Amino acid sequence: QVQLVESGGGLVQAGGSLRLSCAASGRTFSDYDMGWFRRAPGKARITIATINWSGSNIYYEDSVKGRFTISRDNAKNTVYLQMNSLRPEDTAIYYCAARTRGTAPFTSWGQGTQVTVSS
Repeated sequence: QVQLVESGGGLVQAGGSLRLSCAASGRTFSDYDMGWFRRAPGKARITIATINWSGSNIYYEDSVKGRFTISRDNAKNTVYLQMNSLRPEDTAIYYCAARTRGTAPFTSWGQGTQVTVSS
């Protein structure tokens, strides 16, 4: 399996921005579709955004459309989540995950990074 390490979380005021990164190692990065997920306190984990191996197919959850951007750099083995116009309800632990391209479900997970948005 591919190993994943997230970074870039932190505390930000509402309206601010953060950029999360997820570095992959151990396998050929372009063999994997990637996704960002989050788990808010007391809530189930949800899918925030996914990107296929080439970057040609992207999905966003409705609440983040127009505010968040997922991207990947296969040369750097990294997937990113640019988060703008952050809201207190975006507070959560954010996880990146990988799945062998064209398959489901996501099978490799990072340890998560905390994002806290203050009002």
